[in-house]
Amino acid sequence: MNKTSRHTALSATLVALLGIAHADSTTIDYTCDDSSTLAATFDADADGRPRANLMHDGKVLVLPLVPSGSGALYRSGEVLLHTKGDDAYFETGQGKVLRCSVGSAPAQSKAPAAVSSFIDLAGQVSFNVQKALPSDAVLIVRIQDTSRAGAKALTLAEQRIELAGRASPVPFQVVVDRDLIGPKARVTASGRIESRGKLLYTSTAVTPALDNGQAVVVDLRLPPLGQRKR
Repeated sequence: MNKTSRHTALSATLVALLGIAHADSTTIDYTCDDSSTLAATFDADADGRPRANLMHDGKVLVLPLVPSGSGALYRSGEVLLHTKGDDAYFETGQGKVLRCSVGSAPAQSKAPAAVSSFIDLAGQVSFNVQKALPSDAVLIVRIQDTSRAGAKALTLAEQRIELAGRASPVPFQVVVDRDLIGPKARVTASGRIESRGKLLYTSTAVTPALDNGQAVVVDLRLPPLGQRKR
């Protein structure tokens, strides 16, 4: 079976599994940068709310539409799909980010102008564990615009990684929508480790994530928070 046939079969399976029979539904087949395929059917639920129905790696996911600065953003918990034109990026909810494009050609083979809709940012987070972290500890990495003096930082992207005993350093990868970055933006990265909402570790240094509009490798170091008086 060739790639076109596989895409058609994948889309048909997705429609059958979800019982989608709306005349106004649209199915788009993507190929991701790890050579996997993503079939996305866009329609509305029974209450008329837009959603994306995804099939990837044998799993069916339903993501409702949520507000976005540009493009279309579908999200359910830590799983999200952000589409813009022929490009999309897909966060699986397991710390994995995929860049995808319409059709059978891998995303990296597209014209640079189309690929540049999103900026890939990657790096690692280091922390010195003084005692074993709780089993539910979560690492949160945020990419923010901190250029606005006296105003709250604008979060451009966030990734949550369940540590579950993972050793330092922990790699991360996020994707930022280029249209959210203003001409005077100061894009920085920060990290924190929480357990049930309690802050355990947090970054204290200002760490740039972009240099003249280009992504840089981010190295975050998180010291322990220390004992606070109540």
